Amino acid sequence: MTFAPSPIPSRTQYVLEAIKHDILTGGLSPGQALVETELAARFGVSKTPVREALKTLVGSGLVVMSQYKGVTVRMVDADMAREVYDVRLLLEPEAVRRTVDAGAPLDEARAALGRAEAADDPAERSLANRDFHRALYLPCGNPLLGRMLDEVRDQAALVSTVAWAATPSWEREAAEHEEILRLALAGDSAGAGLAVHDHIASFVERAFPEDGE
Repeated sequence: MTFAPSPIPSRTQYVLEAIKHDILTGGLSPGQALVETELAARFGVSKTPVREALKTLVGSGLVVMSQYKGVTVRMVDADMAREVYDVRLLLEPEAVRRTVDAGAPLDEARAALGRAEAADDPAERSLANRDFHRALYLPCGNPLLGRMLDEVRDQAALVSTVAWAATPSWEREAAEHEEILRLALAGDSAGAGLAVHDHIASFVERAFPEDGE
C-alpha cells in the first residue's frame, strides 16, 4: 500500500505522518533504528524536521530514545500491551455507551467497517479498524475522554500490528466489529459497551496470554 500524505502545513508534520504510517502498518519494525540522516535523505528534508518529528513520536509512545541505541521503534511486549489495553478497557466501553445514548450518527463507523472488509492488505485493514473504533468513541460528548483515548490509539495500533504479524486474527475481530456496530445502531448502549469491552479484552488475552503460552 503506497502512502500518500494529504496536504500538510509543515515539513515536520509531513515527516511525522510518514514515519507514523510506516510504524503502524509494519513498514518499520519494533526495535528498528530511526537514523536522522537516512530519514532526511529519504524525505528530501534537513535533519531538523526529522528530529522534531522523532521527538513527537517519542512523546506519543511509538518510538524510544536511548543514549546507546539512539532512536528506535518501540518494542512491544506483554507488559506494554496489557498497559495500553487496560486503559482502553477502562475508557472505551464507557465512551461508546455515551455515543450510543447520545444518538450520535454512526455513518463514519459503518464506512470504516466497509473499508476494512474491502481491504487488500493488513496495513489498509489496520488503518480502517482504527478509524472504526475512533468513530464510535469520539462522539461521546466528552472531548477530554476522546482525547485520552486518542493518546493511546497509536500505541494500541502498534500492539495490533505486531500481534497480527504473529497470528492473523482479523476475521474474528471483523465479526466482533459487526456485532458492536449492530448493537450501536439498534440503540443498545449497554450491549454495545459490553461488546466493546469483550472485544478489547479477548484480543489482548489471545495475543499476549497471562501464562505466556
